[in-house]
Amino acid sequence: MTFVRLIPLIAAAAVAVAVAIPFAASGPLAQEAKQPKALREAPLTEMSAPPDVTKQSVPASGFERAYRQQPPLIPHKIDGYQITTENNACMGCHDWPGNTRVNAPKISETHYVDRQGVRLDKVAGTRYFCQQCHVPQADAKPLVGNIFQNATQAK
Repeated sequence: MTFVRLIPLIAAAAVAVAVAIPFAASGPLAQEAKQPKALREAPLTEMSAPPDVTKQSVPASGFERAYRQQPPLIPHKIDGYQITTENNACMGCHDWPGNTRVNAPKISETHYVDRQGVRLDKVAGTRYFCQQCHVPQADAKPLVGNIFQNATQAK
């Protein structure tokens, strides 16, 4: 092979090295320095202390919804509630006729319709595990900055 034929190969190798050097400089050490601060106080390999349990604070008017089809928030603690395939503690107060006895909101009629649109006498299995959609809410200090505005505030 002559020197003239080697020139393109040498040039290609020089370009490959020139492109690879910046990526080598941004290896693991450079990436570690750029990592954002974690919200956890202890690494995942260590057990961290649970947060203090405080009484849930609920505004007198309840919590507003942030968008049109948002599931209602739960305005009370649910720490001790058990939901299994045999028992759902939420239904004691929120299913008919229990809701009239304790003056609690009745679950939506949509919860009694299955995937095929068939009306049921009991809560549909797809709507049985309440915490898939509904969550307890409290007035708590945000962990990170947030400029979210709900649909009525954004107008």
